[in-house]
Amino acid sequence: MASGRFACLLGVTGIALAVAGCGPSSRPGTSTAAPQGDPQATVSIPIPPVAARPARAAPAQLDAAIVALHQGFEGKSGIAIRAVDDGWTVEVGGRQHLPQQSVSKLWVAITLLDLRDQGKARLEDPVVVRPEDLTLFHQPIAMLVKGDGYHTTVGELLTRALTHSDNTANDRLLSYVGGPRAVRGMILRKQLGEIRFGPGERQLQSGTAGLVWQPAYALGNAFAVARAQLDPTVRAAALDAYVANPPDGAAPIAIADALARLARGELLSASSTQVLLDTMGASVTGRARLRAALPAGWRIAHKTGTGQDLGRRNAGFNDVGLLTAPDGKRYAIAVMIGDTLRPIRERQMLIQSVAAAVATHAGSVRPSS
Repeated sequence: MASGRFACLLGVTGIALAVAGCGPSSRPGTSTAAPQGDPQATVSIPIPPVAARPARAAPAQLDAAIVALHQGFEGKSGIAIRAVDDGWTVEVGGRQHLPQQSVSKLWVAITLLDLRDQGKARLEDPVVVRPEDLTLFHQPIAMLVKGDGYHTTVGELLTRALTHSDNTANDRLLSYVGGPRAVRGMILRKQLGEIRFGPGERQLQSGTAGLVWQPAYALGNAFAVARAQLDPTVRAAALDAYVANPPDGAAPIAIADALARLARGELLSASSTQVLLDTMGASVTGRARLRAALPAGWRIAHKTGTGQDLGRRNAGFNDVGLLTAPDGKRYAIAVMIGDTLRPIRERQMLIQSVAAAVATHAGSVRPSS
């Protein structure tokens, strides 16, 4: 249950929450080698500033609600909202680098679809996922990897990575598009702003825990066992270092801007944009985050991200997406919790409350005559 102070702030949204339960020059290769970290994996490419857009004043009540929600949450967090069609922005704490975790799967997806637009990749392309491609944590595709591997398509990997946040599907897709450097190159070319892309799931999660990746960690619960055997001070120091300078860190305002540009068709072709938004709309993760607060008639295309816990501490609890109101107005939202001791229910409630505040605002706006 939320603390008294935070529970009171939830009233700012004005509605009752419906709470649910918890580019390479040629076509990418088909090598099955999982992406490996490079020496500069933790250093982001310098990003040119995003071109300025005419700014419109943010709705005062919504701005006040978001500020209150941010101030009422105990932890390091950032919130950013861009009105795709109306042009205003609300953000608080939205310009700091916060851990993305699986939110970063979006950039792999956009890299793939950008290659598709260039005629260098197809969703129908065959691909094999072999035992040496396995990663760690959530990877349901691992059950299908037998014998000479799981024979599938690029499109299926994209679906699994975005709708189920499958780490192995995403890392195999990452190797297909050219590895971390290819994704960073896409971020640079499309001027997505303060968004970093890390070294891949294996190195990112191992380093965050204070370990060095070993292939054996992909099997069973070997990673969890090795992590549990570490000196607690080693784990704490590794987590501190990750939070202070996350290699997968991103500014919520940059993510919201990227989502708004995606919705306006500025990042990909119309066909690839639809593929991405439809896939994000079919996500089954994060049912108690943004989705849980949306009234009937709203649509959502989103991507969640969840980092590791150390005792009561969590680094990286996020939901970002595109919310579409019944009248067709669109809102790009990024709610990111970078470091907190608050329980999961309070983290979920912060994210829900931001979505609820946007829905309340949208419901209060009178249609233009």
